[in-house]
Amino acid sequence: MHILYLALALFLLLNLIAGMYRVLRGPTVADRMLAAQLFGTTSVAILLLLAQAANQPALLDVALVFALLAAVTAVAFVRRAWPGAEANHDPH
Repeated sequence: MHILYLALALFLLLNLIAGMYRVLRGPTVADRMLAAQLFGTTSVAILLLLAQAANQPALLDVALVFALLAAVTAVAFVRRAWPGAEANHDPH
């Protein structure tokens, strides 16, 4: 079962390499940000697979931190890319 986890982690790592193309060549900033979100999600999956394969519970904590950072990054991007979105939403 450890070999399967490691093989899946390698496949996800190759997926990240393919996603690097979109980061470098993305036609819009949003495409680049989605590719960066792909990096965050895939790195969490890789860390979870490695935690299971190596029986290292500390990697689960690192994966949790990466997931939280990915969410904060997405919120920061949206707030920076569309600063007028707050002005359009009037609660009154």
